[in-house]
Amino acid sequence: MRHRVAGRPLSRTAAHGQALRRNLVRALVEHERIRTTKAKALAVRGDADKLISLAKRGMSKRAADAQDVHERRQAAVVLGDRRLVSKLFDEIAPRYAERAGGYTRVLDLEPRKGDNAEMALLEFS
Repeated sequence: MRHRVAGRPLSRTAAHGQALRRNLVRALVEHERIRTTKAKALAVRGDADKLISLAKRGMSKRAADAQDVHERRQAAVVLGDRRLVSKLFDEIAPRYAERAGGYTRVLDLEPRKGDNAEMALLEFS
């Protein structure tokens, strides 16, 4: 049974899969575009969208003169770097202030030469 099991396993243990998804989200926030396999891109897309929604919530609180410390701490758990948290809240989230969702897109690329794996470009739209 797979009750309450979220995400795609990607042929890894739970801890390894979680570390992989966090590293891919960190790379996406840092570079704003990453080239990876299509399966990994689809698995990470939701995590990245949730982080941007979290940052947007923090922005709306800031507009109401409240601290956005809680949202920044939640983002820091995933990103692990203050520089990336600042970039997410100060640069990336304001771009999507008027958008309700769909902050990332997955574009298909040519298959990888070595093993013919389906490749994709994951980027902020």
